[in-house]
Amino acid sequence: MRFAALLLCLTLCGLVQATPVSLIPLPAQLQQTKGSFEVDNGTSIVVPANDQAAHASAQYLADLVAHIRGIHLEVKEGEASHTIVFQRSPPASHAEGYTLDVTPQGIRIEAHDDAGLFYGAVTLYQLLTPNAQQGGVQVPALHISDWPRFAWRGVMLDSARHFQSVDDVKALLEQMAQHKLNVLHWHLTDDQGWRIEIKRYPELTRTGAWRTPPDAGHDGEPQRYGGFYTQDQIRDVVAYAAARHITVVPEIDMPGHAQAAVASYPKFGVTGKRPQVSVDWGVNPYLYNVDDATFQFIDNVLDEVMALFPSHYIHVGGDEAIKDQWKASAAIQAKIHALHLKDEDALQGWFIGRIGNYLSAHGRRLIGWDEILDGGVPPDATVMSWRGTDGAIKAAKLGHDVVMSPAPDLYLDSLQSNLPDEIAGRDPVRSLEDVYRFNPVPAVLNAAQAAHVLGAQANAWTEHMPSMQHVEHAAFPRLDALSEIVWSPASTRHWKDFLARLPAQFQRYAAQQIDYADSAFTPVIQVDANATLKSGKARVTLSDQAAYGDIRYTTDGSVPNIHSTLYVQPFTAAWPVTIKAATYADDGSVLAAARTRVIDRDHLLSRAGIELANCAGSDFRLHVQPMPDATSMSPVYAINVFDTCQQYPTAPLDGIASIHVEAARLERNYALAHDIKLVVSRPHSTPYGEFVVHLDRCDGSVIATAPLPNPSTSPRRFALDATVPVQHGEHTLCLIFTAPTDGPLYAFDRVSLVPSDGDKSKP
Repeated sequence: MRFAALLLCLTLCGLVQATPVSLIPLPAQLQQTKGSFEVDNGTSIVVPANDQAAHASAQYLADLVAHIRGIHLEVKEGEASHTIVFQRSPPASHAEGYTLDVTPQGIRIEAHDDAGLFYGAVTLYQLLTPNAQQGGVQVPALHISDWPRFAWRGVMLDSARHFQSVDDVKALLEQMAQHKLNVLHWHLTDDQGWRIEIKRYPELTRTGAWRTPPDAGHDGEPQRYGGFYTQDQIRDVVAYAAARHITVVPEIDMPGHAQAAVASYPKFGVTGKRPQVSVDWGVNPYLYNVDDATFQFIDNVLDEVMALFPSHYIHVGGDEAIKDQWKASAAIQAKIHALHLKDEDALQGWFIGRIGNYLSAHGRRLIGWDEILDGGVPPDATVMSWRGTDGAIKAAKLGHDVVMSPAPDLYLDSLQSNLPDEIAGRDPVRSLEDVYRFNPVPAVLNAAQAAHVLGAQANAWTEHMPSMQHVEHAAFPRLDALSEIVWSPASTRHWKDFLARLPAQFQRYAAQQIDYADSAFTPVIQVDANATLKSGKARVTLSDQAAYGDIRYTTDGSVPNIHSTLYVQPFTAAWPVTIKAATYADDGSVLAAARTRVIDRDHLLSRAGIELANCAGSDFRLHVQPMPDATSMSPVYAINVFDTCQQYPTAPLDGIASIHVEAARLERNYALAHDIKLVVSRPHSTPYGEFVVHLDRCDGSVIATAPLPNPSTSPRRFALDATVPVQHGEHTLCLIFTAPTDGPLYAFDRVSLVPSDGDKSKP
């Protein structure tokens, strides 16, 4: 009786639910009641007569449930009992809001506006797909009253650096809709490609949409890379998004990131010379001119853009416009003087202001990256803060609306983990939990200033994500976390509860063939390599990033399953041994697929390149693929474009005779602008540089060296061996490539210490 009373108390207090519901994002208000309602092939959806929007949302629900669950629901008009009803409600205080009631007699979704009905349908879709089973489902009785926290719930897709097909873009839009995200910020122009057809200026796509990759035609690199969206394709995408209550906001970058445009029409650049469409990631120097002819070109482009995109906002970029070309131009310096401007930053402010006025005259509103604040912006401009949150704070205090999109917190090209099999991306790591704990409203803003925060968006920059598989892997499930921070009330968010709702979402992803990442739950198999070498036994610790789920493992090389040994505490295993581990949810579904660690002398005496750390002095780090446009998910190499020095800590050198390196030669396609001065150049004594090993410190004694091969005649992946004189004890090794900095980059795939007996396989 005491237990029953305690359970009743916990249930009423909301701490225990008899039938948990896996909804993402979490509704603003949810109360479960007694009973349930069964939905199966005999259930219909009833909508009001002549209500096209209600019919569209109902049909969307029916199609989605048929695809995922195999339940076929008929949509019809009129009245019916024991069914699903879509109904209009009186005007509500919350735009996009809805109520959803499930009783033993039926299901009812009510909303005043079209978006509300649609989001009610999305919530019901999740209730109807609580697991991977097919056929009828018992929906628990409940009442939901729901509305979004923010009006701007966005994702930025960079189609300029790498191009996605129309079907790829639609696949992202479909997932955005299922997450109640409502703005696709579409990055369509940059130095590396112009992706939107402008009929008045055909060279923008004939020339600007294509680039010649470095080492074109070799090692799988295409001869030519690019593509663009025709105006008909863009209309199709915009209509597809609108049917899912998503607004597409185009970005046409200016005054910088303009190299593809200037390559197409050099007269609109500063120098009048034609560059190539850039193959270099980073900050390129090409800016638009500021004469009347260039502004007429931009206005004409914007006319066609506005005809294609009905969005209230037009994004004009404004970021990373280094002013070297403007500073070197006598004509532009004369323009600054004639306009009585202070400097080039003020000229950019004038430039952006002119564009803002043109957009305002056409009933549109300018939005740009936070650099537009540096030179002054129109009073009605909206600021998208990417350089941390300072830009948003400054803009909100000045009375500008802001969208939070800070790096690295909401940058989807940030790595999700330091796992050996993580895909390409940037350091620092931004985990699923990092995204979930992001607060879109900086605490320093007062209530009036906080009201200027329209919402937040995550950015999928694609320099290192050349395929849609990469984009999906980087986006999901981190977009689940984003959806909750922009939709759900801050007071309702709870990290562990969010994790408990993810297994059902993973099963929905699997049913739709979405390549989501399991990084948060991937089992990490840890051993102390040096202690293991000395003792002959490995003390093994298993963990995962989220500290959630059951890790089950094997030690005989077999693939683990739900019946394998449950990890409870560290264990000891004699080596050599192969350990495999996977992570499972409470319902037995897989949270992370099996990972393997081989423990033998070879592996204990080696480190993968991505396990090495940067030497002191530079924390810049990228995980990159073998070639800039490689579409495979692996291999991936860790590089620092400023300094090639990497560290192998506590290397056990007793009995070690040589160092074996498996290395890769990579393209140095990085535009570093003024940061080029930070690149460390080291002397080399052979034509192409050397692999050099320093003992203990990066300026310590050299204990091993080997020449790098001729890059024009050697394969991209190669091996080096360097003899090591007799050493004792454990030492930090600084591993350096001294290749000339105007040539290729080099990366470590694996570094192995080779014992004097030469036999790596002995225990």
